[in-house]
Amino acid sequence: MEQSRPLDALNAARNKRVIVELKNGRQYVGTLKAFDIHINLVIEKTEEKVDGELKRKLDTVFIRGDTITLVTPA
Repeated sequence: MEQSRPLDALNAARNKRVIVELKNGRQYVGTLKAFDIHINLVIEKTEEKVDGELKRKLDTVFIRGDTITLVTPA
């Protein structure tokens, strides 16, 4: 399936593991459950990493789209 729009790529990643990098350098790794047109994300079974080191495990996390620099499949 060809992806022609950025939201198509996010839709293809739904229910899959993703890595989300934020402007403050933190990374969140978890299962993408939902998103909106502002790229606000809901991620489940989340791990928070700082400088590549696991800091804590979280359940469900909401990440504001304006704080995100990168979203990629894990």
